[in-house]
Amino acid sequence: MRSVNLHEAKTHLSELVGAAAAGEEIIIAKAGKPLARLVPLDKPETRRPGLAKGRVTDAFFEPLPEEELAAWEK
Repeated sequence: MRSVNLHEAKTHLSELVGAAAAGEEIIIAKAGKPLARLVPLDKPETRRPGLAKGRVTDAFFEPLPEEELAAWEK
């Protein structure tokens, strides 16, 4: 875990973001006091196409009742 001061973080932000994306954890400090932590995000889950296959009936595609449409137009 690397610690950098705020000025250095502003100057080298793109480099620090790249390091975090590669898995490194970086602490950003001001006057030696830790203020924030830059960490990598979890990788998004892969979508599974067809998850709702067979669950959507023809009723889904029917026009909405007038009172429902009016509620959306408010």
